[in-house]
Order: sequence, then structure tokens, then C-alpha cells
Amino acid sequence: MPINIPSDLPAFSTLISENIFVMPSERALSQDIRPLKAAIFNLMPKKIETETQLLRLMSNTPLQVDITLLRTETHTSRHTAAEHLANFYKTFDEIKDDYFDALIITGAPVEKYEFEDVTYWDELCSIMEWSKSHAFSCMHICWGAFAALYYHYGIKKRNLEKKMFGVFPHKIVVENHPLFKGFDDVFYVPHSRHSEVTAEDIESCPQLRLLAYSDISGVYAVSDLQNRQFFITGHGEYDRDTLKNEYLRDMDKGLTDVGLPYGYFPNDDPSVTPPFIWRTAASLLYSNWLNFCVYQETPFDISQMKPLIIEK
Repeated sequence: MPINIPSDLPAFSTLISENIFVMPSERALSQDIRPLKAAIFNLMPKKIETETQLLRLMSNTPLQVDITLLRTETHTSRHTAAEHLANFYKTFDEIKDDYFDALIITGAPVEKYEFEDVTYWDELCSIMEWSKSHAFSCMHICWGAFAALYYHYGIKKRNLEKKMFGVFPHKIVVENHPLFKGFDDVFYVPHSRHSEVTAEDIESCPQLRLLAYSDISGVYAVSDLQNRQFFITGHGEYDRDTLKNEYLRDMDKGLTDVGLPYGYFPNDDPSVTPPFIWRTAASLLYSNWLNFCVYQETPFDISQMKPLIIEK
């Protein structure tokens, strides 16, 4: 089954051209089934690029998923047309009385700031608090993961001297976890971040489990004990050339804390097309999440979901 998105959303034509099964909203309304309701709180500056990447991954499932795109109300995006935001995005205030089976909170290029110094921090805190009673399962990505670990569990991010940048090998720590069903012993994930949390930080919190780890890039996947919150430090949603474009951008800016992305360009030659070695793992991660952690667990009447209790 497909994801359900408006036919005039830019991602729609992109995904159709890739033979990905998407369904226009008008057709979905004629089907007598209960689709999953998923919201994406998109904090990335290039919102069209990010929404397309995430929707591509969320389409690789037999489930029908209704998508709601969310934006900040307290911060105005400078990199996405106001018309696009007005047509396709809602604010938290518009959906705060609704319930969702799944919620994604993306990363954001604000890692070098203290959380409280981010202009929309209070708004994000309101959404993270709301998610405990109105979103059955939450996937937090990169800075979104660090923000949620800090807000919910008091775990502080640590700034890195040099950007964690490249495609790194990972291994599973918890065997037979539903999020990693079907994964190989070693799988690859892109990272692009200036911060980290350590395995010791995670293991010191009895309400969290470290699920997957890299000997090079460190903590990758963390969950709560109920498998309702997931914290992902990498960017499996990235396209083949996303790291290349970030590398060229950073070089143009003359940044000194960024080098060639690790394990990305063959022979470290930026003129060579990088192999797309993380696509399968990324697709499987989102398919597993939506199927095993959301669809199999969420109540049919999602307004009856039990609030998530987090002891601090």
C-alpha cells in the first residue's frame, strides 16, 4: 500500500518517476481501511528535499500512511518558498488536538547552539511533550534525536572538534530487535553532524537501550524500553549525492572542521560517483518501524492510546 500525499506536492511527481507507489488523497478517501496517520516535523532548511527523502523511505511498506507535514511557527524558513509552506504544511497549533500513529522529528543545522538558544526551542519542547500523549511512536533524527534525549532524559550532547561526516559501518547491539529485523551483521549509514552522545551516556539511563553502534561514528540507534521512542543519529534518508553536495558547500565556505566524507568517495576522489551502499538498510529501517513498532502496536482508535510515562 502507498503513502497518501497531495498530488501537487513536489515529492509526488518525483516518487512517481521512481516507480514508488504513492496515492493521491482523493483516491485514498475511497478506500474503506484505517490508514496510519503520520506527521513529519520538518526542521531542515531544504524542506522539499527532506520531505521527499523521508516519503521515499516511508513508501516501502504494504501499509497506507496519511502524511501531515509540520513546520515551526516561531521560526520562518529562509530556504523554502512561503507558498510551499502555506500549501502543504501545518503548524503545531493546527494539529495539537489530533492523534498520530507515528511522528518524525528531523534534524536541524543548529548543533553548535545550546538547545535553549535555538529560536524555536520552546515550540519544539511543546511538541515533544505533546507527543507523549498524542503520537504513539516517535522517530527522532540527528539533532532531533539529541534534542529529544536531552528534553526527555536529560542526556546532554557533546560537541565534536571535527564534523562526523561520511558513510560508516555499523553493527547491531540488541539481537532480534524489531527495528532491525532482516539487517545484515554490518550495515552502512551516512552521518553529518557536529555533536554526539556516548554509549556510556545511554547505558547510564535505565529507561533507554542502545540498539546499534559504530566503532568509528559511535551511537547510531537508541530506543526507550517500550519501543515507542527511537533516536537515530545518522541520515539513512540521504540521497546518493547529499553528502557530496554538503562537502562542496562546506569547501566553498572555507570551513576548517570538515574534511572529505569518510568511506564515501571511491579512493577519496570527489570526481567519482559514490556508491549507494546505505539505501537497503534505510528502507528496511523505516519499513520495520512502521510495520512492527507502529502498525502492530498502535490501537485502532488512536485517541485511546496510553500516554507514554517518562520518569525523571
